Amino acid sequence: MEEQVNGYFMPNINLMGFGSAKKIGEQIALTGRKKSFIVTDKGLNETGIPQTIKKYIEEAGFEAVIWDNTCANPTDVNVHEGVKAYQENECDLIISLGGGSPHDCAKGIKLVVDNGGKINDYEGIDKSTKSVTPLIAINTTAGTASEITRFCIITDTARKVKMAIVDWRTTPTASINDPELMVAMPASLTAATGMDALTHAVEAYVSTIATPVTDCAAIKAIELVSEWLQKAVEDGNDMEARNQMTYAELLAGMAFNNASLGYVHAMAHQLGGFYDLPHGVCNAILLPHVCDFNLDAKPERFADIAKALGEDIEGLSAEEGAKKGIGAIKKLSQAINIPANLAELGVKEEDLETMATNAMKDACSFTNPKTATLENIVGVYKSALN
Repeated sequence: MEEQVNGYFMPNINLMGFGSAKKIGEQIALTGRKKSFIVTDKGLNETGIPQTIKKYIEEAGFEAVIWDNTCANPTDVNVHEGVKAYQENECDLIISLGGGSPHDCAKGIKLVVDNGGKINDYEGIDKSTKSVTPLIAINTTAGTASEITRFCIITDTARKVKMAIVDWRTTPTASINDPELMVAMPASLTAATGMDALTHAVEAYVSTIATPVTDCAAIKAIELVSEWLQKAVEDGNDMEARNQMTYAELLAGMAFNNASLGYVHAMAHQLGGFYDLPHGVCNAILLPHVCDFNLDAKPERFADIAKALGEDIEGLSAEEGAKKGIGAIKKLSQAINIPANLAELGVKEEDLETMATNAMKDACSFTNPKTATLENIVGVYKSALN
């Protein structure tokens, strides 16, 4: 047989469940470091959650500085500002606190602190050479799974392109998923991040490098999203729904961190970089359209996805079952008030070819189950436009 080696990447320690954030002091003690640089954003800082985490750290006998300047889609400039603040405060440990943006920004800061240069130097796969600074990721959304992955998405401001940095050295040392920190999430963010998790699981399941290990995580994640996402959106205080969605996003992260992704993410990255749009919403809108494009490459797998989404596909062909799954994705998006199309987000047809060209170069495109032409990618964008 042809040689094929598959890796499995994951933080060394992963804490889950109610009250797990209170264990942050114990995790810092394991690193042997003393002063934490908490990377978060202003919106989360206003909730008081960063101050609570800082209090837990100080009660454990350590120091902490809160840096809340992460922007919604972190940029190269944003990362370099964080590096400067980290160094000026003489910190020796990074804690990312929030959703995908703070986690990605923190990973970018870590890469530059450890390796020097600019974050733009690390676009691509495993471009760094050192991993020195511990990174502990505390999650507050149930979607991106950035708290456990080796993916770091940073916008190059000069090119208006989201750089996909895939580097095992960005994988956090430890992750914490405490559903109590997610109660403050508004319904719109709960919906967007939940659909992000669904996209991770779907793309990982049909990836060209999927394995039995990633398959089981992906399918279970899809089942959990199908059962619990709408409940979490409709009632943010439903703690069982919040808890189950943390497991859904974690499992989806385990799947795509090792099986990678596909054209949904490659295309969504361009929308985020070009228009500064919310990543989860872009994924949700694009997902059924990319699935429709990919369907004939792996119809049996898409039929599995339909079944995991709760669709009855008994007696149907793989193609018929797969189409029911795509319909179920659309129904779920509609039920949780995801915008219907890209036009609602202000996307313009004249920009599609530029974004499609960049999407074809995105690292996530390489494991899509079907190879697309530029015309194909533009066509998928157009189908999602109106």
